Amino acid sequence: MNSDGVAIPAAARALRAAPRVVVATGAGMSQDSGIPTFRDAARGLWARYDPEELATEAAFRRHPARVFGWYAWRRRLVHAATPHAGYHALVALEGLVPELAIVTQNVDGLHTRVGSRRVLELHGSLERFSCLDARHPFPAERAPEPAADTECEPPRCEQCGSPVRPDVVWFGEMLPERVTAEAWALAASCRAMLVVGTSGLVQPAAQLPLIAREAGATVIEVNPDPTELSDAAHIVCRGRAGAVLPALVAALTQGATQ
Repeated sequence: MNSDGVAIPAAARALRAAPRVVVATGAGMSQDSGIPTFRDAARGLWARYDPEELATEAAFRRHPARVFGWYAWRRRLVHAATPHAGYHALVALEGLVPELAIVTQNVDGLHTRVGSRRVLELHGSLERFSCLDARHPFPAERAPEPAADTECEPPRCEQCGSPVRPDVVWFGEMLPERVTAEAWALAASCRAMLVVGTSGLVQPAAQLPLIAREAGATVIEVNPDPTELSDAAHIVCRGRAGAVLPALVAALTQGATQ
């Protein structure tokens, strides 16, 4: 179901009937706020590098200043970004349904910045840091954030002297166990899942809508383009998150007052 005139009201009805809603977001959500996707985040100084060469433990051990500098640059982009209307719509949606949780593949922290209360970050966050060898936490406010696109030596852990890394999931690493278990349990027990701005190509996060559908939930896709998950969606809302999510909330609010 993907007609503009039909999909939004149908999605609103599904959300209104759900005691538990899960929102699964991917790169398309933050891209609407001007944050480049992971594979597009190689510009200027960084254009000579494949992003995948900057997102492994081996790369960090070989060139710690290069890798830390790239993540510091990405963090600066995030700090300069303004969360679009879709983020605020999800905050409003929390007040319109009995229970809502956001499971995101994004590491930018924008959901938390706008005030969403229950956010599970599957791939970690640019706003957290820990040391490489023991994963001791390191205060984010003391992490260097250079003003220019440049390599930057990482600080050292005060407890063990190990270099400090961004607390994100690199290629070859496992997703955080507690967060992953909670996300999978929510997907299996929700009655509606909004899948926003994700291609369905990144595993294992791409399994979440399939788990929800198998458990009987209504799966609603919000994306301007067809994706690997489109066939699994019961309702498809074609459009950008910044436009579709506010329209969904408006439809829900209108329905609540009728």
